[in-house]
Amino acid sequence: MTVKGFASQADLADKAVTFSRLSEHAYAYTAEGDPNTGVVVGDDAVLIVDAQATPAMAEDVIRRVRAVTDKPIRYVVLSHYHAVRVLGASAFRAQEVIASQATLELIRERGAQDMRSEIERFPRLFRAVESIPGLTWPTLTFATEMTLWLGRLEVRIIHPGRGHTQGDTIVWLPGERVLFAGDLVESGAAVYAGDAHLADWPRTLEHLRSLAPARLVPGRGPALATPRECEQAIAFTRGFVTALYDAARAGVAAGRSLAEVYRATRARMDPEFGRAVIYEHCIPFDVARAYDEASGIDHPRIWTAERDRELWAALQS
Repeated sequence: MTVKGFASQADLADKAVTFSRLSEHAYAYTAEGDPNTGVVVGDDAVLIVDAQATPAMAEDVIRRVRAVTDKPIRYVVLSHYHAVRVLGASAFRAQEVIASQATLELIRERGAQDMRSEIERFPRLFRAVESIPGLTWPTLTFATEMTLWLGRLEVRIIHPGRGHTQGDTIVWLPGERVLFAGDLVESGAAVYAGDAHLADWPRTLEHLRSLAPARLVPGRGPALATPRECEQAIAFTRGFVTALYDAARAGVAAGRSLAEVYRATRARMDPEFGRAVIYEHCIPFDVARAYDEASGIDHPRIWTAERDRELWAALQS
């Protein structure tokens, strides 16, 4: 199949939003494979998990939060640094923006480049790009774990290991067994691995599995309302990551080019994963990162708008 550009550039149709209650204190804002946002309504304040791509998009989250509570939004947690997750944060006017120390380091290193790259990749998500005041900077960071108390509600914020990025963060409500997983877990949506640590990701997923979540908000896809659904989503994500990295390692070991590995990976993965939402968006970047990691590049190379175009040209060779 001949495609003139990245699939995300042609994805211009609006998505239907669902705002669902998962437990006494937890809600999920989901939109047919677009980036999800989690909401925790505590006794005295609201915590937001991931902030949408622009302040204009975040306003829709705020409108839905205000339909269920008038408590102040005091905290925004960034599950990682990607622009589609963080650039809407200013709309919440939160007291604290929380991220792992590793995420802060990535924002310093590549936040500006990632912002430009993602704006070009995702025109629909960044329709209101003019509402973005600039990069989102955390005001509070942590190394591996911290705990907030929203009144009597315990909220654990954890960096469980490398996976989707170097700095992935989850939010865990132990009293209700609700997990906000960010893009470490996907549900019915393809896994984006362009900045991933593929060898580490399965171990990080085991950390999440050990929590035994009863409900889970993935990075993309519908919220999961049973332990079985949570387990299936974790297994789906692990299967995708493992198949991707195995194909890349085999191709690198055989001395194949990136374009050859891309075709071989698609032949292996398309039958099982090709119908997942945003699969076509993700797979070029996934294979590029898997090829790099299999070639010994541990620290993901920075994506720029220019590198995006170079990748596409290389995959057509």
